[in-house]
Amino acid sequence: MKGDKKDAVIPRNFEQTHSEDSWSIFKIMGEFVEGYDKLFKIGPCVTIFGSSRAKREDPYYSMTVETAKKITEKGFGVITGGGPGIMEAANKGASLGNGKSVGLGISLPFEQGMNDFVDADYMLDFNYFFARKVMFVKYAQGFIVFPGGLGTLDEFFEAMTLIQTHKVTRFPIILVGTDYWKGLVSWMQETMVANGTISPEDIELFKLTDDVDEAVNIICEFYEENNPKPNF
Repeated sequence: MKGDKKDAVIPRNFEQTHSEDSWSIFKIMGEFVEGYDKLFKIGPCVTIFGSSRAKREDPYYSMTVETAKKITEKGFGVITGGGPGIMEAANKGASLGNGKSVGLGISLPFEQGMNDFVDADYMLDFNYFFARKVMFVKYAQGFIVFPGGLGTLDEFFEAMTLIQTHKVTRFPIILVGTDYWKGLVSWMQETMVANGTISPEDIELFKLTDDVDEAVNIICEFYEENNPKPNF
């Protein structure tokens, strides 16, 4: 009979107490408060993304080290996810450039802790991906995106969406690695633009390069005409 409890789809153990929900709100607030308090004091930074699986012998690893070193020598700090691979390379480059090296870690069962190149004063650990992503964007004066996986794509497209919808101030986004990214860029142009799901101007929200100096210069030239400030 319709409506009979034996036909119910939702299992009985789905219930969650109101106190559990309320407590999670305070934990989320705590992550935002700590992040805002610590990152506000750091000053202008560039967030560098890329695969945690990249090995130290990977050419993109050495490119990331070089990029981060050069961007810190221009006066920017570097923000990463604090993990291995491209993140480690970026934090290493920031240290070599005597710049601020920030790590925004995430609690995952299969990931190591912070890499050795994150400044002790600039370590933050998050339980919630969405809180961590806010911190990546809020104090970043640019995104430099090296080859990566789902997390890298998530962060790239979130920044694109926020800029497209004018929820944040426009800032430079650079994809490094034409061989890696060209398929995605072609699909965006040939499928998304062609079908009208994005505008041709949306493709102009990012730059594609293989040149470390060009990536650094794009950010520096942008801030010759714009004042660095938090994005929202």
